[in-house]
Order: sequence, then C-alpha cells, then structure tokens
Amino acid sequence: MAALTALSIGLAVAGMGIQAYGQHKAGQAAKEAGKAEKAASESQAELADFNASVAALQSTDAVERGEEQANRLRSQVRGAIGAQRAGIAAGNIDVGFGSAVDVQADAAYLGELDALTIRTNAAREAWGYQVQATDLRRRAEIARKTGVYQEAAGQQAARNANIAALGTIATGAGSLAMTRYGFGSR
Repeated sequence: MAALTALSIGLAVAGMGIQAYGQHKAGQAAKEAGKAEKAASESQAELADFNASVAALQSTDAVERGEEQANRLRSQVRGAIGAQRAGIAAGNIDVGFGSAVDVQADAAYLGELDALTIRTNAAREAWGYQVQATDLRRRAEIARKTGVYQEAAGQQAARNANIAALGTIATGAGSLAMTRYGFGSR
C-alpha cells in the first residue's frame, strides 16, 4: 500500500511538473512572439519612413519640374512674340504702337497664364506627395506603437503563464499534502 501511495505521489508530482513546465514554455513562446511582432512592426515602420522620404523627394521634384516647364514655356512665348514683331515689322507696321502692341501683350498674357497654370499643377502634385509623406510617417508611428504594445502583451502573457505554473505547483502540492497526510479529512 505504501508503494502504491508513493507511486501515486510520484506520478502526481511528475504530472504537476510537466504541466507547470508546459505553462512556462507557453509563456516564453508568447514573449518571443511579442518580440517578433515588435520587430515586424519596426520593419514596417522603417519601410513607411523610407516611402515618406521618397514622397518628400517627389514633392520637391514636382515643384522643380513645374518651374522648369514654366520657364521653358516663357522662353517659347518670348520667341513667339519676337517672331510676331518681326512679321509685323516686315509689313512696315510700327511694332510699338496700336494693335501690334495689343497682339504682343495678348501673347505675353496668355503665355504667362499658361506658365502659371503649369506652376499651379506642379504645386498640386507636390501637395499630393506631401500628404502621402505625412500619411506614411503616421503609419510608421502607429506601426512602432503597435510593436511596443505587442511586445508588452507577450511579456504579460509570459508573466501570466509563469504565475499559472506556480499556481499549478501550489495546487498540486496542496492536493498531495492532503492525500499523503490526510489534511482536511476527518
């Protein structure tokens, strides 16, 4: 009978130890998963930061291209006005008086209007890239915070599992003590 009791107690202790070890390992796995999720979130954040930098560069490029196109158009308009003046002068008309001046002024006005339209469109394109960059930076910030929270959740799960393992050991020890020494029985 004593041998059976000893075997029963030994099996109970072994089972309790295996259960506690399993709980501890599950907690460690949760902790590692939290770390991995944080690393993945950081990687996402770095990618979003990089894409935000690219969008900022695209914004600057859009403004510069727009200015270059506007200047190129202004140069073409000046050439067209020069050709108009030459054509008008070839007809023995005074290029600095009357309708000849009006024609040149209209060409200059419409050319400048087109140049300003180019600049405005470039500014709108740049604004779109700036909005995109801001959005990407916010996403990076959110990804980083999410990673921190996921890591903290993994650490908390590990703590909870360790506490559960201790509870398993304590409960098992109490049950064994009651079985072995008859605590709580009359």
